Amino acid sequence: MAQPEGTKQNPKKHLGQDYEQLRAQSLPPNPPFEDKEFPASQASLGSNKLGPESNTAKGIVWLRPSEIHPNPEFITSGATQNVADSGFLSAMGSLTLNKEYLSLVVPQDQSFKTNYAGVFHFRLGQFGEWVDVVVDDILPTKDKKLVFVKSAQENEFWPALLEKAVAKLHGSYEAISGNSLIIALEDLTGGVCESYSLKSAPGDLFQTIQRSVRTQCLLTCSTNGKKEGAEKSSIVAGHASITGAEEVPYGKGKVQLIRLRNPWGSAEWKGAWRDDGPEWNDVTPEVKKALLNKMEDGEFWMPYADVVKEYNTVEICYVASSSGVNMKEPHWSLTQTGGSWNKGNPAETFLADPRFRFKLEVPDEDQAAAGDAALCTVIVALMQKTVPKDNILDFQLYELPKEVSAQVLVKDLKSIKDINANQRNSGKTKHFRVPKGEYLIVPKPSDPNQDIDFCIRVFSMKKGGAA
Repeated sequence: MAQPEGTKQNPKKHLGQDYEQLRAQSLPPNPPFEDKEFPASQASLGSNKLGPESNTAKGIVWLRPSEIHPNPEFITSGATQNVADSGFLSAMGSLTLNKEYLSLVVPQDQSFKTNYAGVFHFRLGQFGEWVDVVVDDILPTKDKKLVFVKSAQENEFWPALLEKAVAKLHGSYEAISGNSLIIALEDLTGGVCESYSLKSAPGDLFQTIQRSVRTQCLLTCSTNGKKEGAEKSSIVAGHASITGAEEVPYGKGKVQLIRLRNPWGSAEWKGAWRDDGPEWNDVTPEVKKALLNKMEDGEFWMPYADVVKEYNTVEICYVASSSGVNMKEPHWSLTQTGGSWNKGNPAETFLADPRFRFKLEVPDEDQAAAGDAALCTVIVALMQKTVPKDNILDFQLYELPKEVSAQVLVKDLKSIKDINANQRNSGKTKHFRVPKGEYLIVPKPSDPNQDIDFCIRVFSMKKGGAA
């Protein structure tokens, strides 16, 4: 039975380009593929920050890998950090920690040796669907060195080619340079992200991180630049993946610990709870064994209080069980729908449309003792498919009464506050913790007199992990 278009088994062909067809047309003796949809030119770099007069764009020469290195390889190892775009590299680093994600996004049967045709392809998430993005292998360089993303191995090119595919999906390299970590995480996983500033984070962020680790989200934390005392603590500017969060008995109380992994292996925590720290002598042997024996290479524990001091932001990427990656329970389930805001339509249009209503039935694991007052976490993301320059689409979540009569108006309903308001998120992603019940999503354009197409995605827990 054929899989629906837009699934990982049958991704949509971006811009209608068929990888197998283009590859067959570009095999020798024909010239290697040149992508007219995303040409090796200034237009693909950008017009402002990477415009023709920018220092970055000046002097760029577009070359194929065989012109950069005498022995190019598609994959040899993992990516490494390049300060020019460390956010994108951090997302790639998170991807390489999970081989299933990596093989889903980066088809492994690609090569510069066997049947080389100058064409490559990658599977990326867009508007809740998987798309297959084709690129040529002509890359921006200076002095025969890659300008943007590059691998630790000079002859490995999948990171640079994947970056080119993401840039093509968004229209230019410039389009992915500003908020590159969140953009890349969403494109590489098909999930949605939210970002917390650690200087103004909610008081229960540690518990949010714990729930996110348990439900197999991808988490990273970031610094904006070199921090004071960095040599003493050995935390460098950049990003690390969060792989664990535990609260353990210590002294007369408890201590909150975060397990981090530096994908680049260039930093080692030298503060409290380091691998050989004296604090481990003051916990039970069972706790010490549980926390230290399952550590992967490059992982280390830090007190949550020090994470808040050393890092600026925490990014959480929610990924559903339908993403194409095998997941243990508990995990997120995804419900999504497309829709349109049509000028002249009142908000009550959405009240009557079942696509914008959903039920929450499974409370969070830590709410087992709360009974009827138990809370459910739900992540709602709205993405504009059409983006008028002067019209930004927001949305509001409302709690529905058990009986909704035809006379009920949206203004009469109870609105729900986003617990992560004013944080830096991609598009409109909001985080709610609410009682079990039925809820309504109502889009809110800044200008109601324009038509806007959008996609809504709801991440929640379902019984038994069912989608």
